[in-house]
Amino acid sequence: MRTGPRPTGPRLAWLDALRGYAAVVVALFHLSPVVLGSPRHLDVYRQFDLGKYGVLLFFLVSGYVIPMSLERHGSLRRFWIGRIFRIYPAYLFTIVIAFGLAAAGLYRLPEQVGTETTTTVLGHATMLVDLLGVRGIVRPFWTLSFEMLFYLVVAGLFAWRWHRASAWWAAGLTIVALAGGGLPGDLLGATAGQRRITAAVVAVLMAVSFSAYLMGRLRLAPVAGALGICLVFLVVANGHATHFVTSASSAQAALMLAVMFAGTVIHRVQHRQIGRFGAVAALMLVFAGVALHQWAGTGTGLLRWTVMAGAVSGTFAIAFALRHRRVPVVLTWLGAVSYSLYLLHLLVLGLAVRLSGDPAIIVAAFAGGTLSVAWLAHRWVELPGQALGRRIGERFPVINIATQGGTPRTSGFGKQRESV
Repeated sequence: MRTGPRPTGPRLAWLDALRGYAAVVVALFHLSPVVLGSPRHLDVYRQFDLGKYGVLLFFLVSGYVIPMSLERHGSLRRFWIGRIFRIYPAYLFTIVIAFGLAAAGLYRLPEQVGTETTTTVLGHATMLVDLLGVRGIVRPFWTLSFEMLFYLVVAGLFAWRWHRASAWWAAGLTIVALAGGGLPGDLLGATAGQRRITAAVVAVLMAVSFSAYLMGRLRLAPVAGALGICLVFLVVANGHATHFVTSASSAQAALMLAVMFAGTVIHRVQHRQIGRFGAVAALMLVFAGVALHQWAGTGTGLLRWTVMAGAVSGTFAIAFALRHRRVPVVLTWLGAVSYSLYLLHLLVLGLAVRLSGDPAIIVAAFAGGTLSVAWLAHRWVELPGQALGRRIGERFPVINIATQGGTPRTSGFGKQRESV
């Protein structure tokens, strides 16, 4: 699920390696029932959710990388052009493949495609499927809802020159998650009609926001940013609109967004953009949130989620500590194709299961097929899309919104030491 910008050079190769590792972890989680059988798979799942571990690791990496990308561009217009041409080509390609397999009788589309067509189309157009109560055409699409929302919020904070407030967001979202037993899960999507209206309103807001960004006018940037920031309401009030979505509650949805901001906090403190005390406090709070959120709601699962929080944090810490070491080529290659691998692996697995009942053949077909399809999609879909995005972005002048009209505002979690 590599939706962040592609790191270049050995200095950031560790991030590619981390993405490649996380993508393989998620793929193995989905393969597990075939290899172990459903009963054993569920036994392992009850002790340690390998899928959530991989996804939270992805979220932490995205949180670390996206601010770096945004500030490197120095322009919200260039940032969004890059984002759109980075994530949509492989995403749309996956949708086309899914419909093709469905037409051939080799894949079953979610029932909402037929029963809630308008909401499904708008949800996929905005990538906010999970937060609108819609099952993705391909199940892994649910994580892209949080990726897109994170982009919108971070870009909004950048437009308002509040982009150094990462620690406040990480801490605040975690507090909301822990105290969020009374948060509504379906305030905007309890019925099919409400979901359709919400999807339409969100699509309009995002269209207006993107248009304002792409116009490149400084006076419109705060308006576009405010619209993006306001969409965080989907997390705290519509995080579990239907049983089709993956997040178990709005509290859990808020916590997943907090994990992404935790990655941003690590980036900020590493580059001395916020103080260490505030950064450590925010990171410890997010760690506690991941460990406690399930226990706080049900009184169970404390050990399971503490282990989860420790595993995610420990994996990232090890990779960070080894960031100056030479990274194995296989891991950087997996990182390069990780986005396509993440999007397409379940389609390959479903096809392998339909064509053979032999676990050994399924495993071989899944491994070979997934790696091959991921490489092809990366080579012929992702890279051309990125190249087109760069050509379009280079036609526009860089307008650094964060430094227009005064000094960037300071996060209360630490001293502002440098401007972007």
